[in-house]
Amino acid sequence: MDPIRPNFFAGPYIDRRADVREEAGWPAAALSDPETLYIMARDTAQLVHTSSQPRIAFLTRDQHPVLHDPDPHSLILLGWYNGARCVLAEISDSQAFEAPPGTSFEELRPLTPLLSAEQAGLLAYARALTVWRKRQRFCGVCGFKALPERAGHVIRCTNQAEPHEFFPRIDPAIIVLVTDGEHALLGRQAGWPAGRYSTLAGFVEPGESLEDAVLREVLEETGVVVTNPRYDSSQPWPFPSSLMVGFQADAEKGSAIRIGDELEDARWFTRAQIRSDGLPFVPPSHSISYRLISTWLEAERQP
Repeated sequence: MDPIRPNFFAGPYIDRRADVREEAGWPAAALSDPETLYIMARDTAQLVHTSSQPRIAFLTRDQHPVLHDPDPHSLILLGWYNGARCVLAEISDSQAFEAPPGTSFEELRPLTPLLSAEQAGLLAYARALTVWRKRQRFCGVCGFKALPERAGHVIRCTNQAEPHEFFPRIDPAIIVLVTDGEHALLGRQAGWPAGRYSTLAGFVEPGESLEDAVLREVLEETGVVVTNPRYDSSQPWPFPSSLMVGFQADAEKGSAIRIGDELEDARWFTRAQIRSDGLPFVPPSHSISYRLISTWLEAERQP
């Protein structure tokens, strides 16, 4: 597995141009530019073309009346996508919006395997900002109303005595493939499709390193003691706002499994079993879990 290749939802799909966020007049500049592309969002759903090959329904200002005089607070500068300025425009539930023919507001998760990697990454980025802004409408310190600044990437409370600032929240989580050389440790949760097994994962706790979290999560979920956690790659996961940090780790051969409260089952699988058409049914190819498993499978073929 090429360590340079980014995981799905990641990669250089957009030039973020963070310096432009500091410009007070950025909304006027965006609205006056006929080439500006707008991604429309209503709650966490986003406007897409609902064809056999779904894609983002980019709008320009002259294509919809809702963009003629929008509330500047509803706009978020995402950056430059394929050379064009790209802005997320949030539509409130009470705001009238007639979707152009062939488009509708759809959730990202079921569309993920159908979108191109670049467009999926862009929608994931936009969705993460929408979720954060929706949850940060009031100051968590003093309770005052909070308003967006810096092109929507910072939220400041309106308490003039002490205006607290808030930045987009990202929840770090580890995800790890544990192996003993010949076998991989995979688990399943009760709500997953029948036969689905995946790598182990969990959120990082306060005061804990990523490596500490790997050891703790595996022990809690399976009772297996692991050593030598090695970073593999990472993946933004916008459901709602995680950063999955992927690891490989080692276990003693034949380690016994003791299933914890979070898993329905956990087993050791050989490479042959994973490559077969039977159990386990591994996660889809756009997930970092699939990458971790694939990296281990391909290591067998390396000299």
